Amino acid sequence: MASPSPVLSIEGLTLGLPNLADRQHAIKDLSLSIQPGETLCVVGESGSGKSMTAMAVIDLLPRGIGVLSGSIKLGDVELLSMTESEWCAVRGRDVGTVFQEPMTSLNPVMRVADQISETFRAHGLLSPAERNKRTMELLEEVNLPHPELIARAYPHELSGGQRQRVMIAMALALEPKLLIADEPTTALDVTTQAQVLKLIDNLRRKKGTAVLFITHDFGVVAEIADRVAVLQHGVLVEQGTAEEVLTRPQHPYTRRLLAAVPSLTPPAPKNLAGEPISLKVDGLTKTYGGRGLFRKGREVQAADAVSFDIRRGETLGLVGESGSGKSTVGRCVLRLVEPDGGRIEVGDVPFSALSQRELRPQRRHIQMVFQDPFASLNPRRTVGHIISEGPITQGENPEAALAKARDLLDLVGLPVQAADRYPHEFSGGQRQRIGIARALAMRPDVLVADEAVSALDVSVQAEILKLIRNLQKEFGLAILFITHDLRVAAQICDRVAVMQKGRIVEMAETAQLFASPRDAYTRQLLAAVPGTHRTI
Repeated sequence: MASPSPVLSIEGLTLGLPNLADRQHAIKDLSLSIQPGETLCVVGESGSGKSMTAMAVIDLLPRGIGVLSGSIKLGDVELLSMTESEWCAVRGRDVGTVFQEPMTSLNPVMRVADQISETFRAHGLLSPAERNKRTMELLEEVNLPHPELIARAYPHELSGGQRQRVMIAMALALEPKLLIADEPTTALDVTTQAQVLKLIDNLRRKKGTAVLFITHDFGVVAEIADRVAVLQHGVLVEQGTAEEVLTRPQHPYTRRLLAAVPSLTPPAPKNLAGEPISLKVDGLTKTYGGRGLFRKGREVQAADAVSFDIRRGETLGLVGESGSGKSTVGRCVLRLVEPDGGRIEVGDVPFSALSQRELRPQRRHIQMVFQDPFASLNPRRTVGHIISEGPITQGENPEAALAKARDLLDLVGLPVQAADRYPHEFSGGQRQRIGIARALAMRPDVLVADEAVSALDVSVQAEILKLIRNLQKEFGLAILFITHDLRVAAQICDRVAVMQKGRIVEMAETAQLFASPRDAYTRQLLAAVPGTHRTI
């Protein structure tokens, strides 16, 4: 029996980059195909050409990037020869797309129901009553709670996982032949990620949709991929079934990527007996007023009697789902958010008892590395000024502070010449190194890392984790490491505290917690880690 013709076939695709780019081609001589009901995962580091491939398929390439040669066919239809009016009929109807960041893809001034029904209206399908009915059915199909309330909500009133489900509902509204998912689960916690992956997998099995899934997370690849394509600098270096690529990789680059995937088996614990306590938190509480779609008229306890301590040279991981209170605790510890109650001590300093005026000179003892380094770095200042700004505000000589900034850049693995460049001139991993250098410029005793590696690809993530471990050893840092990635927590944390609805439900040494979790919620989190059923 003849095999069915592919839904998508790419032959010899080459995309050119602008003249001043770091290489000549975004994609070079790429050939791929996806069968009906099949999921092809395209993996590789940032800049490998994954997203450019997806954008070429739907003719949304950035300005300056053009198709030099090749063919892209949807069934028997050549997409590269289509006019813009023809593309308007294809996008949404034949090809659905789920982008990485739903908040920037959804219209902030339109209700959810209106955005989904707009998909039908744009293609002249269904009557208004039928559109409303189908919209509610789609919200139910993607397992959103209270669909009648979600339909009336605006995007900012929903969680990240809920917004991603709305995007999936829109992408699947017209039952497209091809679904393109570009890093749709990168910023989601493990349980929400597991639900979204299961949803996409169930829908493609039920509808026979072909899925082009772009990701840097090999756990996700192990969870849903039928076949895997590996890109490096725009070149396809390996392609095969998920089983072949994950267990018997042939190309050195693929083997290097797989070697960088964090293991769920923690390393041997450090001996921290006798080390002084650098950070002590006792009975921390924080309550937010009732605002938003489901919280009108009631309050949310973001931190409920949270207590822990961290010794010099120790890393405590704070894990849990989105909304569990992890980031609130981190910001309260730094007093970027004022806690309602409890005690915070940084070394011998009663941090929570200080006035804002008294607090300023003491902030050097505790610093933060943020999740998004691009948003937290001033785009108008050079890297040298960004790193030296803290010490200068504390009274250090500007020339001496700038010289130390150059030394710190060398310490975090960047050239000293980087001090004269601006944040936009660096990759995501390099910007995160700059964020770490800025935090270390104050010579802190405590470092708070809030999802510091969640948006990085596996190889860069491994480099940053190694850097943090080395810097901790050199400076004796106590680290509060906030993350939703349990694989990362297993590798870098000495102890792990699990948060649920503002409370720490379990805290133990990492190896003990992963081997024999006591709380049902902890077991649920560990069971949701993608890729645990397949060897990587």
